[in-house]
This record gives sequence, C-alpha cells and structure tokens, in this order.
Amino acid sequence: MNETIGSGLIIIGLLFDFFGCLGLIRFPDVYTRLQASAKCITLGTCGILLGLFIVKGVSATGIKALLCLGFIILTAPVSAHALARSAYRSGIKPCKATIIDDYEKDAKNIR
Repeated sequence: MNETIGSGLIIIGLLFDFFGCLGLIRFPDVYTRLQASAKCITLGTCGILLGLFIVKGVSATGIKALLCLGFIILTAPVSAHALARSAYRSGIKPCKATIIDDYEKDAKNIR
C-alpha cells in the first residue's frame, strides 16, 4: 500500500517537474518563467521527496528526504520572490501582455 501511494506521489511530482520545464521554454518573460520554475521546484520536487519518504519509511533515506523537503519548502518561494524583485529593480520589464503590475507602485515609493 505504501509503495502504491509513494509511487503515485513520485509520478505526480514528475508531472509537475515536466510541466514546469515546459513552462520555462514556452513562457515569454523572466517573471512568468520564474513562476513556472518556482512551482516546478516546490510542487514537483517536494512531491518526489514525499513519495520517497513514504516508500522508504523512517530510515536514513526517508529522514534525509524529509529534511530536503522542508528546506525546499522554506527556500524556493523566498528565492523566487527575491529574484523577481531584483529583476524588476534592475529594469527588466514584463512582457506586453501583462495586465497588472503591482511592483510599479512599490518601485515608485522606493526611488
């Protein structure tokens, strides 16, 4: 039973990773690509690690998978936000199809 659930989570994680990589190729600007990569890392890799923990159980490999999962959950969204904010501050504009630009208000208050 554990192997079935773990394998299912690993497959779901692989699908998230695949679609995240596809988004890196298809999306038009740095901000949408960054969003795709952050979701890919957070959901895809964490799904794979959680599936690995369920398959291996409470062993050395399972505990390492849980530690890596916690580290990724804490750092991936924060680093994606920091990269997007620094890209905007350095002058990289969103693509023409962008409707809402919330950073524009913040950038005017900082400068």
